[in-house]
Amino acid sequence: MTDLDTQVRETDIDRWLASRFVADPRARADLITLYAFEAELMAIPSRVTQPLLAEMRFTWWAEQMDGVFSGVPRKGHPVLEALTDLVARRSLPRAPFDALIEAHIGRVHGEPHDLDAFYVGPMQIAVRVLAGEGHDAEVTDAGRVRGLAQTGRIDEARALRRQANGGLRRLPVVAFPAVAPAALIRPAAPEFLKRLTLVAATVRGRL
Repeated sequence: MTDLDTQVRETDIDRWLASRFVADPRARADLITLYAFEAELMAIPSRVTQPLLAEMRFTWWAEQMDGVFSGVPRKGHPVLEALTDLVARRSLPRAPFDALIEAHIGRVHGEPHDLDAFYVGPMQIAVRVLAGEGHDAEVTDAGRVRGLAQTGRIDEARALRRQANGGLRRLPVVAFPAVAPAALIRPAAPEFLKRLTLVAATVRGRL
């Protein structure tokens, strides 16, 4: 899992930092697997300039979900192998993964960000990894706060924070590292400030 951890550390510092608050090593590794999968998708537009080529790569990932959810991953691919194991152990649903890939394809063709597919669904899956089923509603607004901040809609993200915190009051403490990155309203903030913000959010259980 070290290689996946390094991959996430280099590509998704916000969620990597938040994952450090997960005490259980297996649960932390499971979060890293989810984030590594997303990192693979996020990297595609930077590797190819033609929308059609990008769509072809996303379609390849969509096809790999058949193997992931049937327990037969593509051999030799660390992310797919780890994701297959995670899906089986945690009984994760397929729909959010498919929706995320479809949202990426939409972005390739200039469609607006689908905040629920890009941010809410993945956050709900991460919470499920840490705390089991039944907490989707509690983190919906937190996922949207993160999505708004990540897409430059900072004022809207701040305005939604209070409502998001209302839902998080019902969230098990063990699941908070999965939602803590939503506290990072300024994506370009320096790492030391992000660390302080995450510590404060985790201690209070609020964004």
